[in-house]
Amino acid sequence: MKISVIGTGYVGLVTGTCLAETGNEVVCVDINEDKVAKMQNGEVPIYEPHLDVLFERNINAKRLTFTTSLKEGLDHGDIIFLALPTPEDEDGSADLRYILGVAEQIGKEIKEYKVIVDKSTVPVGTADQVKKVISNNAPCEFDVVSNPEFLREGFAVDDFLKPERIIIGSSSDRATEIMQKLYRPFVRSGNPIIIMDERSAELTKYAANAFLATKITFMNEIANFCEKVGADVDKVRIGMGTDSRIGKRFLFPGIGYGGSCFPKDVKALYKSGKENEYDFQILDAVENVNKSQKTILFPKISSYFNNNLKEKKIGIWGLAFKPETDDIREAPALYLIEKLLEKEVNIIAFDPEAVENVKNKLGNRIEYSTSMYEAVKGVDALVICTEWSIFRTPDFARLKKKMKGHVIFDGRNLYDVEDLRKENIVYFSIGR
Repeated sequence: MKISVIGTGYVGLVTGTCLAETGNEVVCVDINEDKVAKMQNGEVPIYEPHLDVLFERNINAKRLTFTTSLKEGLDHGDIIFLALPTPEDEDGSADLRYILGVAEQIGKEIKEYKVIVDKSTVPVGTADQVKKVISNNAPCEFDVVSNPEFLREGFAVDDFLKPERIIIGSSSDRATEIMQKLYRPFVRSGNPIIIMDERSAELTKYAANAFLATKITFMNEIANFCEKVGADVDKVRIGMGTDSRIGKRFLFPGIGYGGSCFPKDVKALYKSGKENEYDFQILDAVENVNKSQKTILFPKISSYFNNNLKEKKIGIWGLAFKPETDDIREAPALYLIEKLLEKEVNIIAFDPEAVENVKNKLGNRIEYSTSMYEAVKGVDALVICTEWSIFRTPDFARLKKKMKGHVIFDGRNLYDVEDLRKENIVYFSIGR
């Protein structure tokens, strides 16, 4: 099948590459000329495990190509995926200017039937808006489908190739049949393709992300309460997770969620509720708790140093919002860094993938290290903000030799409390 993907961010690039992997001819369109030139030369612009192998293979097979020309993309594709950004607007709503702007151009350019697919996370009713904008100019038939993505950064390739479910929001039998044919190779093991109306499909994505964000936030509240009453959140988590009605996933406490999806989607769904005279009280609480959770380690750090942090040197392990990605959007580490900088703390940070992105954001306000052990040289304390696998089993003897102060503030509960006590390291974690 001939596919065009408009936008080459995380969602667009993974979508285009994985669709090419099943034999489709895919053209990816982006307005960033430098980015397109690099992709044409075989450079993957984002870090995502396993993407580079598929990317190279499909470029070499000429199934995956890149262009800055929207017209070229629209002429090529029988199915047009819109994988455009929907950034948070000032009032918390999703900004649809990019999607509606491209929709207007689509209406002016297409000359024959196309299936236009909203792949971006969009508010309820967006498919109707896209359809209306295109129909103002389109001289031919077309259909608009809502096909929300459920890709986890760090696992996006596996999630696309082996989806738990595929949701197709469509009121057109013709478009539905085309989309089912496109996705059939990805569900050979029997996972469902679920057909529903466009509005239900749009809301399903928001509802799923908001529920997971709520689950994380609830566990963080339980962890904070555990510290007040002397309970161990790890034991509570295990006790809860064995209940099949609750499940084991998303029960690990920490310093809050970040990234491109949960923060934005919670706010957008809350704002969408307001626009429809509905008050999502739970989402309001989730947003407020998560905001405070991102800096929950700061009072612990300040108290340990008797509220005198000036000129202290602190090492930070982990800058990305989660492991296996270089994405720093809404990363808790950045919120904590800002609080520490306000107190004139000297910071040296290490992350396996996200350092360059943080440099672009913070510049020389902090120091950067290319090694996890060099990032603790002479520090008064170590703070862990991201649970990268390489942080899970460090050489504690080596750490102590390099550190000036033997104290760790762990925002991801990587270590056993008793093990750290035996190492003679002062250890602070979440809910224990």
